[in-house]
Amino acid sequence: MLAKAMSLFLLGLVRVLTGAQARWYGCPPKAEQRIYFANHQSHADLVMIWAALPQELRSITRPIAARDYWTKSRLRQWITTAVFNAVYVDRARTGEQDPLEPLVQALENGDSIILFPEGTRGHAEEPQPFKAGLYNLALRFPDVVLVPAWIDNIQRVMPKGEVVPVPILCSVTFGAPVKLEPGEERRAFLDRARAAVVALRDA
Repeated sequence: MLAKAMSLFLLGLVRVLTGAQARWYGCPPKAEQRIYFANHQSHADLVMIWAALPQELRSITRPIAARDYWTKSRLRQWITTAVFNAVYVDRARTGEQDPLEPLVQALENGDSIILFPEGTRGHAEEPQPFKAGLYNLALRFPDVVLVPAWIDNIQRVMPKGEVVPVPILCSVTFGAPVKLEPGEERRAFLDRARAAVVALRDA
C-alpha cells in the first residue's frame, strides 16, 4: 500500500515538474519483453523513463540502478526496491564477478529492463560511447526487443550535483527497435545502437 502511494506520488511529481511527455516513433508501447536503452545525464533519468511507460508496462519493466548510489540511504533503497523493482548493478568490478549477472537473471525471469549503456552519467550533449553490456545481452537474448530512447532536457531538471529539482518540460522519445545482425562486431553494433538513440533527439 505504501509503495503504491509512493508510486502515485512520484508519477504526479514527475508530471508536474516535467510534463512527462512520451513519444513513440517506430514502435508502439507493447507488452513484450524489451530492453529499453537510453542516454544518461541525470539520476532522474531512471524515474523519467519509468514514468513515460504506460502503467501495464511499468509493472513488467525493471530499471537498472547503481547499487553504490541507490543503497546509500534506506529511503533510496526502499524506493528502488519497493516502487521501481530495480535491478542493482555494481559499478566497481570485483574478482570474477560478472556485473551483467543481475540483468541476465531479470531477463531470464521474463522481465523487461531499462538500461543506460554509457554506464555512468555524462556531461556532454551527446552520449558517451556505449559499453559492452548491451551487446552482450543482445547476443545472449536474441529474441528480446531492443528499443532505443532519447530522454530530453532532464539534466536541466536535476543536473549532476544538484538535489533540488526545477520544473522544465521534458520528454522521452522511443524509436524503432534495433537488432544485432549475424556476425556483427561488438563496436559496430554499439556505435549503431548509440546512433539510433542520438537520432531520436530531433525526432
